[in-house]
Amino acid sequence: MAINAPPPSTRWLGLRLERRLEQPLWLRLASPFILIGAALLVGALLLQWTGANPWSLYRRMAMTAFGSAYGWSDTTIKATPLILAGLGVSIAFRARLWNIGAEGQLFLGAFMATGVALHWLPRETPQPLMLAAMALAGFVGGAIWGLIPGLLKARLNVNEIITTLMLNYVAILWNNYFVYGPWSERGFGMSPPFPRSAWLPRLTDFGNAAPAFRGLTAHLGILLAVALALALWLVWRHTQWGFEINVIGDNPRAAHYAGINLPRNIALVLGLSGGFAGLAGMSEVAGVVHRLQERFSPGYGFTAIIVAWLAKLNPLALVVVAYLFGGLLVGADEIQSAGVAQLLQGVILFVVVGGELMLRYRVRLAR
Repeated sequence: MAINAPPPSTRWLGLRLERRLEQPLWLRLASPFILIGAALLVGALLLQWTGANPWSLYRRMAMTAFGSAYGWSDTTIKATPLILAGLGVSIAFRARLWNIGAEGQLFLGAFMATGVALHWLPRETPQPLMLAAMALAGFVGGAIWGLIPGLLKARLNVNEIITTLMLNYVAILWNNYFVYGPWSERGFGMSPPFPRSAWLPRLTDFGNAAPAFRGLTAHLGILLAVALALALWLVWRHTQWGFEINVIGDNPRAAHYAGINLPRNIALVLGLSGGFAGLAGMSEVAGVVHRLQERFSPGYGFTAIIVAWLAKLNPLALVVVAYLFGGLLVGADEIQSAGVAQLLQGVILFVVVGGELMLRYRVRLAR
């Protein structure tokens, strides 16, 4: 039986998303700052609704994080693991592989680095050799934790979001077993302190040669983070493998027809992604806490996802965004009871996702 169409007067109007064919260059460059500004504005409205003075809070946070050499030092400490873990997840995201497991990979990297510092090398090992071995072990630990979901995805097409997310909890519980068990210091949730040879040098260690560095606890892990960001930027722009990963991310089917080995690259990308996150864990235990403990990371691996996405997976922009988020964490210490850091991170994530949708698509009114 034929169904007659409704008369024109009764047809309803709806909204549909239409992909933009191109974005102006100025919009692509300015969009991270626009999105951060919009997130701060939304956060200000929420803080105003709770009775707080948002602009006073923002000013205090900015002055705490960036208003002095000590503030910059503390912000650098927070930014270092965010850069390394953010670079890791950005590698996977470029290939359209959703690595949500940077937090667990960070914990495994810290675990492996701790093994080198306390058990697998003599305490008298020279500092350069000790730190190089810890960095290698941290990378390997994170890479193994990324390679597991990579192989499952490459061979069995198992969803990497589920496996990377679930492995976070396995890694954290693995870490807790050792800090409360075989590696515990008198039953507390921490290992014994590292020998001095396993400490990343801090700026204050050069205070005799440069008095301005005295009291600044930022460590040299930031140099490793920035160097890797520059190296990764060169890889994406000037190497064949970088081109292949970009093709896989844009169109996996076209990459397959072009002869690119998808299973091998999937496993390689997730392993490399985990390795960078493992370096973030190594830098944190060697440069900040100088031991393995239960909660040495306040969620750097999860925050790195927002950092990478806001930087549009650009390694150099990621360094800048990581510093902004590091400043947010440092500034929030002044007003910790207000929960401003968690509020703003949630708002920024919401605004970034919504803003990216509006930048990539336009809303059309359609019948």
